[in-house]
Amino acid sequence: MQPANFIFENAHVFTADALHPFVESVAVRNNRIVFVGSRADAQSFKGKGTRVIDAGGGTLMPGFIDSHFHMMYGALNLDGMQLEPATNYDELSKIILDYAAEHPNDLWLPGTGLRYNVGREHTPLNRHHLDALVADRPIYINAFDGHTSWANTIALKMAGIFNGGECGPNSENVMDEHGESTGELREPGAYKPVSDMVPKPDDVRKRELLRKALHLTASLGVTSVHNMDGNSDQAAIYAALEDLGELTCRIYMPYSVSPETQIEAIEKEALSMKHTYNSEMLRAGSVKFFIDGVLEGFTGLLVEPYADDPATCGTANYDIEHFNQLVAEADRLGMQVYTHSCGDMGVRRVLDAYHNAQKLNGKRDARHRVEHIELIHPDDLTRFKELGVLASMQPLHSPMQVDENDIWPQRAGRGRWHLSFAWQTLREAGATLIFGSDWPVVTQNPLRGVSNAVNRLPWAEGLPHQRQTLTDTLIAYTRNAAYGEFQEHQKGQVKENYLADLIVLPKNIFEIPSEDIADLKPSLTMADGHVIYEA
Repeated sequence: MQPANFIFENAHVFTADALHPFVESVAVRNNRIVFVGSRADAQSFKGKGTRVIDAGGGTLMPGFIDSHFHMMYGALNLDGMQLEPATNYDELSKIILDYAAEHPNDLWLPGTGLRYNVGREHTPLNRHHLDALVADRPIYINAFDGHTSWANTIALKMAGIFNGGECGPNSENVMDEHGESTGELREPGAYKPVSDMVPKPDDVRKRELLRKALHLTASLGVTSVHNMDGNSDQAAIYAALEDLGELTCRIYMPYSVSPETQIEAIEKEALSMKHTYNSEMLRAGSVKFFIDGVLEGFTGLLVEPYADDPATCGTANYDIEHFNQLVAEADRLGMQVYTHSCGDMGVRRVLDAYHNAQKLNGKRDARHRVEHIELIHPDDLTRFKELGVLASMQPLHSPMQVDENDIWPQRAGRGRWHLSFAWQTLREAGATLIFGSDWPVVTQNPLRGVSNAVNRLPWAEGLPHQRQTLTDTLIAYTRNAAYGEFQEHQKGQVKENYLADLIVLPKNIFEIPSEDIADLKPSLTMADGHVIYEA
């Protein structure tokens, strides 16, 4: 018997394998798991060159698979102002002023991660607030979810949208009573004129930032991601890193479709990507749509009007016929379809489009997905199981309580809270759940996502519990996530002949108090049989 390169012992091994959920020891040779079983039996795989890793009684488990991720976007956001810590205008002011002082020669002051409620004196953030900080250099900052941006006056004028202008679908340049932009720009069709002017990093800097992002990903135990945006240019950058042996995280990426995408492009470009990128580290084969925006910006598409703005139900990015046509074409070509949908009417339209594709093309194992599902109508709960559609959800998107720090609950209204971020309700209706982060919208740390999933409480008395069991949560981040990308035959579980994507946690995650899970940090991460991070 050939010796293993690694043997893990003194571990509580969570395999995510339904038949053998817990074992004692694991052996790895090259990039595959060659043994899963007892510590005594593992000794037969020990040789002179075998590294024996003592897990110290902690957990050994499959590497986390993040089912909703933006690798390039997140990496690029590691530059510029990091606004997530700001909970009020004074804190935002300090970050901007400090950054401006530290970067006196930068032509633009870009930032990301801003909360929606960081205004001043009960007034939503606007260009005047930003002008008061820096008026002679353009400021352009994004909300944490990437669906709303804010700019100061000089930035708006440089982009030619200070007095408005044509916006793309489901987008708004919010105007004041004088016909001048407030500086709040909702959705890409409104903020693109400004964002296009912000200086972009060159290819060398992109690769530097990607390496930084990959190191962060490894340190948090993430070994695979389902990227939620992509094109051939982005794929080529990942492929170059793979050729250099520097792509330490497996990436499954789509071709991004917009309302302007010609139907012919799905076959010409998306299908070409599928054939070109098909390695174990980098794969294509899917397309990504946005049917709506987000509730925070009133751009999520709802069945009934917003609770705090009864004049609107939001709007869609596509008309129904156009969306159905594009989805049906992607399905005909054998592509997997992801669709962003936060509002309950958005979810319904996506399910309708998938159903329409089945009727036109025949039913197959398509594993189409709805991304986010922040709100769902009760009439649509059972349709996920009926249509074989996956529910791709992000535990860190749900507010843990109702307070002034998050405006989402007031947008939806108390009458819809029972169907908000309805993880358990969907699970009980037969849906297959897969979990992710949506980094950089929130931290990519999966253990914080696990913590939110298992510790969530109802927002008010009488509401159903949506919290998850620890086992269900870990499976949604591993085995089910692998199923979500057609890779359940070789990853997402600790099984013989599966890819050696593994993490070690310093404690037994099944024995510690659930409130301590968020503070866990991997002590070791292995991807493709290589140790890519070790504390």
